[in-house]
Amino acid sequence: MSLSHDNIVMTNDRKTFASFAICLSLIVVIPLSAQTSSEQLQKWRNEIRHALFVPASLPALNPNTWSSFSPAPGVIADRVTYTTEYGMLVPAIVYRPANARKKAPGIIVVNGHGADKASWYSWYTGILFAKAGAVVLTYDPIGEGERNDQHEDGTGEHDRIITVSGVAQRMGGLMQTDVMQAVSYLRNLPEVDSHRIAVLGFSMGSFVSAITGAIDPRIHAVLLTGGGDLDGSGGYWDSSHAVMCQAGPWRALAFLGDRPAVIYALNARRGPTFVMNGTSDTVVAIPEHGPQFFDDLRRRVIAMNGSPKNVFETWFDPGASHRPAWLLKPAAEWLNSVLHFPNWNPAGIQELPVIRIGDWAAMHDVHLSKSDLRPDRAAGLEAIDAAVPKLTLQQLTVLPTDAWLREKEHLVYSSWVRKAIADAEHGH
Repeated sequence: MSLSHDNIVMTNDRKTFASFAICLSLIVVIPLSAQTSSEQLQKWRNEIRHALFVPASLPALNPNTWSSFSPAPGVIADRVTYTTEYGMLVPAIVYRPANARKKAPGIIVVNGHGADKASWYSWYTGILFAKAGAVVLTYDPIGEGERNDQHEDGTGEHDRIITVSGVAQRMGGLMQTDVMQAVSYLRNLPEVDSHRIAVLGFSMGSFVSAITGAIDPRIHAVLLTGGGDLDGSGGYWDSSHAVMCQAGPWRALAFLGDRPAVIYALNARRGPTFVMNGTSDTVVAIPEHGPQFFDDLRRRVIAMNGSPKNVFETWFDPGASHRPAWLLKPAAEWLNSVLHFPNWNPAGIQELPVIRIGDWAAMHDVHLSKSDLRPDRAAGLEAIDAAVPKLTLQQLTVLPTDAWLREKEHLVYSSWVRKAIADAEHGH
C-alpha cells in the first residue's frame, strides 16, 4: 500500500483544497438561527446517557496498580484496574514514556469485536505512541480477556443476545462508562495533560467512541477507523448482527431524529474528530458509505454546529478493507496536530520508518487471524515502525491467578448480566 497523496482521498488534501474551499463557502453560509443552542446540546447529552443507562454520576474510580514491566526500551507498562458500573473492575495496560520531562497527552484504545488489550494492535499502539511521548491506556472490553468468564480472548462473549428488555441498551451504556472511566483514570495521572486526551476507536470501538465523544466533553480528540459511518433508520447500524453492543444501543437513540448529525454535532462542540476508512471495507459498509455519504452528513452537522469548526474530517484509503488505520502516518500527523506529542514533530513523522504488519508479524512470530493475513487488511498495513516486540499473554495479564479468582465476581460478563437483568426487571 502506498501512502502518497496520489492515492489518498482526504478532506484537507492540498491538491483538492482550492475546490474544497469553494464548495465549503457555498455550504457554510447558514442562518444563525440554524445553530443548535448549547442548552439543546446538553439536553441531548443527558438524554443519550439516560437512554443507555450511563450513570448520572460516574462511579468512584478506585484505581489500583498491580505491577509494572518494560515492554520496549524507553517504555514502561503498568498493569492496572479501575472501577466501572456496579463496582466492577476493568483490567488495563497503561503504556508510558520511561523518562518523560513534559506533560504528556493521553490516548485510550477502544477495540473492535473479539479484541482486547492482548490483541496485537493494542500493544503495538501502546508502545508506538508511548515512544511518541503519550500515555496510552488499553483495556479489556466486557466479555473478553480478564473480563471473560473463562479468562479467554477473542470469544465475543458479550454478543450473546439477552432478550430481557433494556439489557442491550445497558450493554451500550457499560461500554460508554468503561471509556469515560478510562478518561477519568488518565486525568488523575499527574504526568497527563487533562486537556490533551484522545480516544481511538476501531470497528465496534468506532461506534462506542463516537457516542462517548458525544457525551463526554472532557475528551479533546476522537479518531475513528473501520466505521464512523453512522446512518439512519433501518440502516447498517440499526440492523447490525451485533445486537447487544451496536444495534440495540443505536435504536435506543432514535428519539434524536437525525442521529448521525446529532452525534457528530455534539462531538464538534467537544473538539476535533478524524474518520479513517478503506474504500473496500465491506465489514462496515463503506462501499455504500463513501465520500458522498460523509459529505452529506458533514453538511448536516455544519448546519447544526453553526460553522465547520471541529466538524469531522475524513480520510479514505483506496482498496483497503477493515483495519486499524491509526498506525499509519496520516493518523500520526493528525494526532500530533491535536495532541502535540513531546517526542514528535511534523517533519520528523514524515521521516519515521514504516513496516508492513504482515512482515512485522512474521519477523516476531505474532499470530494474525486468517482475515488479518489478507493484504487489504492488517497484513498490508504500512505501520510506523517503532521496533515493537512481541508481547505475551502472560505479560499482558493484569491480575495474578489467585487475585483473578478472588475478584472474579467483580470482573466477568456473567456477573454483569445478572446485575443488568435485575435492574431491568425492577425498572432501575
